Order: sequence, then structure tokens, then C-alpha cells
Amino acid sequence: MKRNTKKVAPKGIINKAVKTTKNVVGNANEYALNTTETVVNGGIEITAQWQKVTEKAIKGGLKLASAQQDLIFDALTSVKKQYKDGKKRVTKLVA
Repeated sequence: MKRNTKKVAPKGIINKAVKTTKNVVGNANEYALNTTETVVNGGIEITAQWQKVTEKAIKGGLKLASAQQDLIFDALTSVKKQYKDGKKRVTKLVA
């Protein structure tokens, strides 16, 4: 009984494996490139949104700090005036 077998040249197998490997690596590279681009673009968009939020927070914080500073100076001015008035009254009582 004779078997009919096809002899495949090793060179053909190697060439086919190389082509398949190139295709698989090319597809993997394309996928990695697209995924990386998507992630980077998403990161840039989110960073831009956070910059806007941070800008608003800083502006609001500066306004608040300015208002607090004004309140402190007004309070100090009032204390200074009360101290001067109190000093005059004590001087009149003691003298």
C-alpha cells in the first residue's frame, strides 16, 4: 500500500510562517498605536477640562483671600480706633 504524501519544502513553510508573523505583528502594532492615540487624546481632553476647573478655583480663591484681607484690615482699624478711644477715656479717669 502506497501513501500519497505531498512533500512540502521547508523553505515554503518558513516563508509562510514569516508572512503570518509579519501580519500578526503588523496588526498588533496597529492596534497598539490606535489604543495609545485614543488614551493620549483622552488624557489631553481631561487635562484641559481640569485646567478650566483649576483656573476657576484659583480665581475664586483669590477673590476670597482679597475679601478676607479686607475684613482683617477693617477689624484691625476698628480695634485701633477702640484702643485709642479707650486710652483717652482711661487717661481722663486717671488724671
